[in-house]
Amino acid sequence: MNYLVVLFKNKEKRKIINKFKTYKKALDYYNDKIKSSEQVLFPKMTENGVICDFELGLVEVSDKKKDNTYVKDNLGRNVKIEIEDGFNIIKINDFNIEELFVDYQNKQKISTQQFIKKYLDKPGFKLLSKLNNKIVLQNDDLTFLFTFKTINESDRFIDTLQKLNRKDCMCVKDYNTIHRKYLYEILEQKGYSKSYLQRHLTAHPSKK
Repeated sequence: MNYLVVLFKNKEKRKIINKFKTYKKALDYYNDKIKSSEQVLFPKMTENGVICDFELGLVEVSDKKKDNTYVKDNLGRNVKIEIEDGFNIIKINDFNIEELFVDYQNKQKISTQQFIKKYLDKPGFKLLSKLNNKIVLQNDDLTFLFTFKTINESDRFIDTLQKLNRKDCMCVKDYNTIHRKYLYEILEQKGYSKSYLQRHLTAHPSKK
């Protein structure tokens, strides 16, 4: 294979996404991936507790060494992209990876698009409340719980949903002690452990 589409994490090669014999097929695939990346609503920003950024590169397999490739970091500094000898970077761009979070109802990870289709697009007015690293969704008598990596991630998720300007839901992340107590009571009545609800970091014990 002469061309590779490679995912970079924090300026270092992470994995090969796909391989191609011709430049045209590689470029078409690369451009499609970049375009789909731009549609990601809730991109991954941390991994294993570490802040990270991702880039997608179009790489040529070649023994002819070209000049080093540099990109700018969040502070505007030029940072060299690390790649082994025998490869040359043709193109590289920022790349958004969809962040997943836990749908506590079935203990499975879902994306924001899946969340919207399964829960927000249902009839009724929805109330979304942040509770530590969790999001509580209420729709009439139905209550659903979703778990994120950290408090910052659940906060960022609320911000993401607010940007959609939906008229059928309201997002609340700053509320008083009475509302917080109300959420704990509602969830405990449905069988959720208060010790789990009070945690600030990801942990997914079985529902009791």
